[in-house]
Amino acid sequence: MKKINLKTIVENLVDTFLYAGKLSLELRNKGLTKKIKSDNTPVSNGDLEVNRIISEKIASITPHIPIISEETSDNKSKNNLKDFWLVDPIDGTYDYINDRDEFTINAGLIIDRKPVAGLIYAPAKNRMFYSYGNELAFELSNEKVVKLGCSKEFNRDKIKFVSYSNEVKPEIKKIHDELNVKKYVRMKSSLKFCVIAAGEYDGYVAEPRACEWDIAAGHAILKHAGGDVTDFDGKEILYGKKNFRNPSLILKSKNIL
Repeated sequence: MKKINLKTIVENLVDTFLYAGKLSLELRNKGLTKKIKSDNTPVSNGDLEVNRIISEKIASITPHIPIISEETSDNKSKNNLKDFWLVDPIDGTYDYINDRDEFTINAGLIIDRKPVAGLIYAPAKNRMFYSYGNELAFELSNEKVVKLGCSKEFNRDKIKFVSYSNEVKPEIKKIHDELNVKKYVRMKSSLKFCVIAAGEYDGYVAEPRACEWDIAAGHAILKHAGGDVTDFDGKEILYGKKNFRNPSLILKSKNIL
């Protein structure tokens, strides 16, 4: 792998993410065409158009790095990938097609099986997050860049988590109790990584589910903001696993490490 400038790569992608997000909303306003994929999940023309825009721009910037996207079969059959992009053009397609505002556009760069850069844009909320190194995680909102550090006002007696569901499974509740979680709010998309990185929430716990493209960008952003991402056993999350499936996850803000 030749030397790459992560800052330049990420900053060159921000405008593309903003454009793709604007287009995703315009397509939704016009009326989306939808179908059900072989895994019984929905996809729309918005997902596919955002995927095209993001993937083409990434390929133009880093032509030597393969792209793994949720919405294409390209490179998914390759074994032992160490350096690659993971793209989820619309994380939260169900929310997207049902006029909700939590969906996100995602790309994470993996080098030596670890996330080194990430971009997440929530178009309906106008929140753009990105990172490219330790203590180099940012939010762009209303043309203002804010450095992320999981560092908003913190009260250990009022620890707040996000949860994939309103119904918390016993194994997750056990971890919540161990971490003294007092409150949790439902949040399905990768926005959960960003609000933890921004210090608005303190963590998230999930059993094995979903795929690597759902978490890679958020993993980079949260890690670079000072937080941590492990499995239930406290082990580091590595990428390029068989079928790109996720293990269990525990996200923690810097405040509770």
